[in-house]
Amino acid sequence: MNTISNFVLTLPLKTEKFQEDILNKNFEKYRKIYNSCISELYKRYNNMRESKEYQNNCKYKGKDRNDIFNNLYRKYELTEYAMHKYIKSMAKYYNVNTTNAQKLATRAFNAFQKLIFHKAKKIKYIKYSELNSIEGKTNKQGIRFRDNNILFSGIKIPIVIKKNDVYIYMALQNTIKYCRIKREIIKSKYHYYVQLIIGGIPPIKVNKNTGEIKHYINDGNVGLDIGTQTLAICSNNEVKLLELAPEVQNIEKEKRILNRKMDRSRRSMNPNKYNENRTIKKGNSDKWFKSNKYIKTQNKLKNIHRKQREIRKQSHNKLTNYILILGNNIKVETMNYKEMQIRKIISNKNKTYKKKNYGKSLANKAPAMFLTILDNKLKWINKKLLKINTYTVKASQYNHIKDTYIKKDLSERWNDFGEFKIQRDLYSAFLIMNVNDDLSSINKDLCIERFDKFKLLHDIEIGRLKSLDLPVALKNVI
Repeated sequence: MNTISNFVLTLPLKTEKFQEDILNKNFEKYRKIYNSCISELYKRYNNMRESKEYQNNCKYKGKDRNDIFNNLYRKYELTEYAMHKYIKSMAKYYNVNTTNAQKLATRAFNAFQKLIFHKAKKIKYIKYSELNSIEGKTNKQGIRFRDNNILFSGIKIPIVIKKNDVYIYMALQNTIKYCRIKREIIKSKYHYYVQLIIGGIPPIKVNKNTGEIKHYINDGNVGLDIGTQTLAICSNNEVKLLELAPEVQNIEKEKRILNRKMDRSRRSMNPNKYNENRTIKKGNSDKWFKSNKYIKTQNKLKNIHRKQREIRKQSHNKLTNYILILGNNIKVETMNYKEMQIRKIISNKNKTYKKKNYGKSLANKAPAMFLTILDNKLKWINKKLLKINTYTVKASQYNHIKDTYIKKDLSERWNDFGEFKIQRDLYSAFLIMNVNDDLSSINKDLCIERFDKFKLLHDIEIGRLKSLDLPVALKNVI
């Protein structure tokens, strides 16, 4: 068993009304603790930045500069364990478990590190009723799992486990490292769950009727060329061009309608918060009021996001299971998805314009989440997702027959080999599959050896796609 790996088992809790009230009060207490941690971190960080040591050190570069900064972080107590120390008295004041509070302090510190290392401009506080998960450090104190019950804050909540669910009973045979209580709004009502973080690898799922293993993993090479909405797959026996998370519906129109409805309600309930030109008054510290209709609409919007999130995750799991059947030596290009979300302003002599970004596509399809799920499943079999060096491999430009690199516009979707054409993404996946073990160069000999079979599978896949009524995501690449 791989004791380094963990997996998460999510189970519903059978809560009574008084237990839900206790849980909600605890969520609010921990929210205040988290926000207090953020405030304290801001205070310490600003004190450090005002010091002469910090300002003088900003002029230098190199290892010495980093060492001085590390010493400054310790001096001004900008460390994770300093926050653990800070949180103890607050946990006592709110009468909550210290280990649970320390996990929240770690969460706040990790978020604040993005500000320290200039990966974020500011760190947001958690608004009222928007903290939806609490977790412990171990299964010995704080939140505990005992005999199919969760013990927390003096209450005992039973877990709902189906009688014939063999997978759950097999999973619970492993060591439970710690627990997380989570709540979600479903149809305007909170539903409560426990997430058990379990050491080891998930049990193998078996078909109850036939006894066959459901998601078996084969040996073999697989190349993936992932885009913002599509995935090209190439293996020794399969070539596919698929849409990522095809079941996910575009909810932009519905979101826009609900957000507009919420904005109107917010303006009618809080006229003192707005100027005559309908902009929000700066410096107005009056409390915001929400009508019952506003809360109902807000919960409806949250429920839409929840549904989309669950459907997307389920779709990604299905696709990763399919890929693992093709092979376990999986290579993929590295992509900076955060950079792709930013809409850049480009200026030249004639005009200034905004360069298109892929924020909505990335939000709907979540390619980064797909790669994370795939990598986690590979770790369970002591493998990992191999990320090639995009800048040296240049799969979208290479021609293995001519052994040259030909730069193409993004709008060019086909590679012309004279007598035939090959779809660009599928060809990139083929080249990625044949990247050397150094992950920085393409093996030309392997490409020549495997190309005839690839072309045959490629033509079959293109024929399949042309016979279908394709979604927009695939129409754009064919």
